[in-house]
Amino acid sequence: MSAIREYFRFLEGVGLITKSPTTGIATPKREKNGRQVLRADEYTKMLSLAGANPRDYAIIQVFLQTGIRVSELANLRIEDIDFIKPAITVRGKGSVQREIALEKKGIHALKSYLALRPQSISTRVFLNYQGDPISERGVRKLVVKYRKEAGITKKASCHTLRHTFATCKAEKGVPAYQLQQWLGHANLNTTQIYINLGKQNARKIMQDTSI
Repeated sequence: MSAIREYFRFLEGVGLITKSPTTGIATPKREKNGRQVLRADEYTKMLSLAGANPRDYAIIQVFLQTGIRVSELANLRIEDIDFIKPAITVRGKGSVQREIALEKKGIHALKSYLALRPQSISTRVFLNYQGDPISERGVRKLVVKYRKEAGITKKASCHTLRHTFATCKAEKGVPAYQLQQWLGHANLNTTQIYINLGKQNARKIMQDTSI
């Protein structure tokens, strides 16, 4: 639009036209990037590649099964895991705690990792190769590593795994209020984005499977 406007402005300036037809036409707003979400085949490939490393597999699985933030995962402590309920207690923004139920895949992944977890004076669940708590940066690098190895070209990150969790739950009919509790959103309007996205995807699925 900018190039077309300049072209007609030039023609008007040299007298080849009396008035530019672009006068009064607003410049379109740049389209905002949508929330990146991984397809089932994409995150399954990442899990498959991480399968040989119990820690890495558990990290990706916990992201996908709970939707927690990278800061929350890095700060997760052993005492925050309750295999009886089963659930994890997450310390979110503003030190607000919330409880997230664990699914079977998350339970299995965490148990497998904890059985092999190195001894450490730290009670943080996830450790680096030096036996110290893994940093948020370390977790981010890990996710990027498996994203690249899986051949995923989109800029998937830890937050993408969170979006994937939320979108999948919304598509399966999880109410906004429940999703808000799991994600730790202070405002329900933030959660509503996933509900709306879930509805859009549901319509697309209906259309794609039309008989």
